[in-house]
Amino acid sequence: MSGAKRRPATRGTGQRRARSRSSASKPTSAKTTASAKSRTKSTARRRTPATRRTRGRRGGLWARYKRLCQRHPFLVGTARAGLIASLVGFALLAGAVLFFISRVPDPLLATLDDRPPNVTVLAADGSVLAERGLRRGHIRVDVLPDHLIKAVLATEDRRFYDHWGVDAGGLIRASYRNFRAGTVVQGGSTITQQLAKNLFLKPERTVTRKLEELIYTVWLEKRFTKNEILELYLNRVYLGGGTYGVEAAARRYFGRSARDVTLAQSAVLAGLLKAPSRYAPTRSIKAASARAQVVLDNMVDAGFITAADAKKASQQPLRIQAKGDATGYPYAVDWVAAMLPEYVGKHDDALVVQTTIDAKLQRLSQERLRKLLDGKGRKLRAGEGAVVVLDPNSGAVRALVGGRSYKHSPYDRALHAQRQPGSAFKPFVYLAALEAGYRPSSVALDGPVNISGWRPSNYTKTYKGRVSLRYALAHSINTVAVKLTANVGPARVAQTAQRLGVGSKLNAQPSLALGTSEVTLVELTGAYAPFANGGTRVLPHVITHIRTEDGETLYTRQRASAGRVVAQPHVAAMNDMMSAVVRSGTGRRAAIPRHPAGGKTGTTQNSRDAWFVGYTAHYVAGIWIGNDDNAPMKKVTGGSLPAELWREIMLAAHKGKRPAALPSPRGPGTPWQGGGAVASRFPFFGGGDNNRSARARPLFQRVMGFFGGG
Repeated sequence: MSGAKRRPATRGTGQRRARSRSSASKPTSAKTTASAKSRTKSTARRRTPATRRTRGRRGGLWARYKRLCQRHPFLVGTARAGLIASLVGFALLAGAVLFFISRVPDPLLATLDDRPPNVTVLAADGSVLAERGLRRGHIRVDVLPDHLIKAVLATEDRRFYDHWGVDAGGLIRASYRNFRAGTVVQGGSTITQQLAKNLFLKPERTVTRKLEELIYTVWLEKRFTKNEILELYLNRVYLGGGTYGVEAAARRYFGRSARDVTLAQSAVLAGLLKAPSRYAPTRSIKAASARAQVVLDNMVDAGFITAADAKKASQQPLRIQAKGDATGYPYAVDWVAAMLPEYVGKHDDALVVQTTIDAKLQRLSQERLRKLLDGKGRKLRAGEGAVVVLDPNSGAVRALVGGRSYKHSPYDRALHAQRQPGSAFKPFVYLAALEAGYRPSSVALDGPVNISGWRPSNYTKTYKGRVSLRYALAHSINTVAVKLTANVGPARVAQTAQRLGVGSKLNAQPSLALGTSEVTLVELTGAYAPFANGGTRVLPHVITHIRTEDGETLYTRQRASAGRVVAQPHVAAMNDMMSAVVRSGTGRRAAIPRHPAGGKTGTTQNSRDAWFVGYTAHYVAGIWIGNDDNAPMKKVTGGSLPAELWREIMLAAHKGKRPAALPSPRGPGTPWQGGGAVASRFPFFGGGDNNRSARARPLFQRVMGFFGGG
């Protein structure tokens, strides 16, 4: 056949056709016809799209929901509970927002910062040492130099003028950098967030506090302009040294208004925001300068200044200076102001602070130090010094002088300058030796030493041969101290010093015997206190009581002690040896009439540092003489200028005091009787000025010298 091929019919199609033909051949009744028509209409109705949509609208969704509930009851129940929880949470959040906003005070009150001095510092006898204001005037942001504003923004919040209070991008970047570093190296808080914390919140780490911070941050952004927020921040932020706000800090550190600071000084102020106490120029000029360089680099990176501007600023002198004060109190008052935030936190009430300072002794110490440095010190190229006097029984600081002139340098060398103590560290070596079984009369050989190529020598470049430990300490023989340290172990010597109160890091090396690890004057002086009080460690302190002007007590010092840290027999033995330093050794110029004393001189290489730390039953005092730039002095030793100054100050301090022997097996504070308690055990090295012992010492020394001893 021609034409299109005929497709074979499928099985289903053939069956349908067969059924159709079969149906057609059969006679149909009216009932059957009606039933067929009904089925046809029903089928047509079921297959009509419009009909399906109508049925879906009527009951399809609800039916599907019921089927879903039957098939997945757990899933549906969870979703239902989540929806309810979300609604409840939203309601609670809305309520919390309304509650916190209702508690928000008007920050305009915070701008009223022009207040009179609000901290009164009292001496131990209740007399007024100083009156100081933590905030010294509110300064408008539009009168501040542009480089100060940019220094703060570059360091704290570069997108300050672009975000709505929370910088999501900055927070992500900070989190990423902290994750990479494995520690917190960058914060994500904006200036507005910091202001919110400063104005309204306590330093707590809770979920509620973070929620409050967020709410207050958004509220501040809606309530104030960006410049108003920045102005509030710059006038409220803590900048170290007991100062709040850039105006107070600029006057504190540079002796000028914030509107007149240089680019270099602006970088210092902005750098304080990260860690005010650590980077304060009165604490460490080196640390403040290094931090200022970081701020300058940030300003270059932000495009605020050029690299040439930053280099020029880094070469500018900071000109750290403060308002002069002839009373001699400012160093001690600064210490008080710096510690107030640690004791009472942020407080807007006027405060009255009771201290341990002896006003008369403080003024005298300042005057005598300045007189010495302006006289003999000038000829011997000694430019600076520091003095600490404290009560050995309680650790109360009676006088603290941080330098020759507070006006020219408010940097406190007594509290913050870390210098090598030289031989002033040796008492800890000898104490460790006593605890290991040595005695003051034990004999050691003063001769050449070679420890892995290190060959320490004596200051005199000579050797004495066989000497007692008493003689070796009195005459500051280096070789004996090095050998003792090698025998008992440098680690044991370091632990001994730390047990008595030295808090600085000590390198447990053989050279530790010669005082090569740096310490501060106040901690070294405090560590000598156990020798004077019978073996108890003390904590040097200056604040005893803080109250508001209305009489509310905010802090009272509780008498606390670390307990006995030196056994009494070892205290007596140390006093025997250290009193020999003052009677016949390197510290002879420190001797004071009628009052038995012990102490130790210290001199570092090329006379860069000269120390004398000594004590009686009434006081412990430490003196440091040197130069800030570590320049060598002209043959100044611990037994010269420091010992002389120590004697002058202690003579004044002991006026009217009853002489008392140093602690011994009979106990501390016994009345002075001839050679004293220690002298009864060691008659030829007694602690007195009686004529018999004075005549006996030279003969005994000549006899011992014949045998090569001390």
